[in-house]
Amino acid sequence: MSESLLLVERDGPVVLVTMNRPKAMNSLSKTLQRELAQTLARLDGDSSVRAIVLTGNGDRAFTAGLDLKEVGSTGIQSSAAGAFGEDLMKTLDGMSKPIVGAVNGVAITGGFEVALACDVLVGSTNARFADTHARVGVIPFWGLSQRLSRRIGISRAKEMSFTGNFIDSDTALAWGLLNSVVAPAELVPFAKKMAHDMASDPGMVQRYKRLIDSGYERSFGEAMVLEKDVAMKEIVKVTAESVEGKRRAVLERNRGQKL
Repeated sequence: MSESLLLVERDGPVVLVTMNRPKAMNSLSKTLQRELAQTLARLDGDSSVRAIVLTGNGDRAFTAGLDLKEVGSTGIQSSAAGAFGEDLMKTLDGMSKPIVGAVNGVAITGGFEVALACDVLVGSTNARFADTHARVGVIPFWGLSQRLSRRIGISRAKEMSFTGNFIDSDTALAWGLLNSVVAPAELVPFAKKMAHDMASDPGMVQRYKRLIDSGYERSFGEAMVLEKDVAMKEIVKVTAESVEGKRRAVLERNRGQKL
């Protein structure tokens, strides 16, 4: 029996999704692209799921990008610009629930693009990132040319994309690409803990995610108008009793948090 390309593990309202091609550095075959898109779409439609952690199996790779053996036989158009890749990125971009990317090893080119489509990235000390599009003579299909500069700044993005050089986990943390770096054994528990923290009020988090993402696509002035419009529609749902109950819960939680 062939091994599953995806491992899906439930932990209450959080689901851990693991790309499972460790011998191929979790490279994105068309079949894996399709299964990942279908799985994420199914989880996004499941009301009992509140947050998702996405990672790769093993310590070597989050994902090394497209399956180059497959590209060699079917062509780049079929593997990257075809329906499978398009469906995967549309699914990632359309997710209403937060996704924490747990980068356990290298995230290269197309794999880097998948990582950038997550809401938050945390990494192990093994995490490394590279954009090799220019070196292989291919313009990105999945958003890297636009997402990376918005994440780390245009000059650093140009350095990565024009040189094709790797950056390590410490550099990724300093540049704001990673939110946190932990030891390899701590990565998945750390990411799941963060996802659980995001899962407390799913409706609110999903609306907040939509507001942040929608505003980020606009100018600052337009985004401020959007926030006010959304806030005015939301405020009518808020009661003094609901605020007081949640205020007490926040205070109790703050007392238990270690800073």
